[in-house]
Amino acid sequence: MDAQQVLSTGQQGLMVMLMVSAPVLLVVLVVGLVVSIFQAATQINEATLSFVPKVIAAVAVLGFAGPWMLSTLVEYIQHMLMSIPSAVG
Repeated sequence: MDAQQVLSTGQQGLMVMLMVSAPVLLVVLVVGLVVSIFQAATQINEATLSFVPKVIAAVAVLGFAGPWMLSTLVEYIQHMLMSIPSAVG
């Protein structure tokens, strides 16, 4: 396994990680921004008001996009395991 293969594998792994984590991160970011604007407008400084909607949104996204995320990770792991013989020999 040469340096180009290592870099390519690392780059592919980072892209899969970014693709899989993006839906949850983006939705939680948007919900956090909306809640922060609401808190600033109403001057309510309750800690659970910012935490609970983010958790609910993250669970909803995982319920909706979870099967796609899991299948993407399984395909990547299968590809990596199938490429071990070519990397070794």
